[in-house]
Amino acid sequence: MGALRLGTRASALARWQTAHVVERLRALAPDLAVETVELSSLGDELPEVPIEHMDGVGFFTSTLERALLSGEIDVAVHSFKDLPVEGSPDLIVAAVPPRAPAEDALCGRDRLAFAALPAGARVGTSSARRTAQLRALRPDLACVPLRGNVPTRLERVARGELDAVVLARAGLERLGLAAHITEIFPLSRVLPAPAQGALAVQARAADVALVRRLGALDDGEARRAIAAERALLHALGGGCSVPVGAHATASGARVALEAAVFDLDGGPAVRARVEAADAARAGIEAARRLLAAGAGTILAAFAKQPRVAEER
Repeated sequence: MGALRLGTRASALARWQTAHVVERLRALAPDLAVETVELSSLGDELPEVPIEHMDGVGFFTSTLERALLSGEIDVAVHSFKDLPVEGSPDLIVAAVPPRAPAEDALCGRDRLAFAALPAGARVGTSSARRTAQLRALRPDLACVPLRGNVPTRLERVARGELDAVVLARAGLERLGLAAHITEIFPLSRVLPAPAQGALAVQARAADVALVRRLGALDDGEARRAIAAERALLHALGGGCSVPVGAHATASGARVALEAAVFDLDGGPAVRARVEAADAARAGIEAARRLLAAGAGTILAAFAKQPRVAEER
């Protein structure tokens, strides 16, 4: 076999994530020959398309998955939260490395924290989930749709176009941009997106030897936590465009999952907490409880059809 070809998007964050996986692979096998292949995704090529128009179609991942299926690359490294919940049966997530911090972070002008932002401040975010939670905390703020890579978003604050942006803490820290953070939202205050902070190392299911080798990078607790969060999202019929937040922790034989569906119109969030031995079961049970509490009404506004029945 020649060099192991790892596919990555061309963004700085995607390149960092792939380089991180390469570093860990070489720590296990110093003589391993590795080649990085940069590919452009639809999400990169269409930076002005609203995120809600991208839901479920893998705008940030489909190019890499097609390259895997065609044999152009051997491994793809993704931000796990970007992977559609329904994947190809011919592909497998061979490893989930240890998860980075999952919280969202505020990057405010003049080092302003969230409470110090003036009334009417313009806060950039591409996420319905973030928008709903920010509006619930500060109805006086103006949430501005925002796309582009992390440095581009930060530049809009530096230029004075925005008063702040909300980004994933993990991405800022991975790019060495943590100095821009003016506040980290605790998980009890702002729930992250399902799988936020986690990476997915993907390969062809038929490449059994390679899948086994990549498995050495896997963190069992991170995999179980992500499995619970994505089972919830799948059961709710959701994707990256819906205001669903979730965070799970796996410890011993148990998985604890906090989940919520947020109302963009300012109504109260619907929340559920589930503990279970089986990660997927925790996600499905949390979805049922959310639907029983009225989450279906919120999701209907996003034309989402839950995949589990409401408890009666």
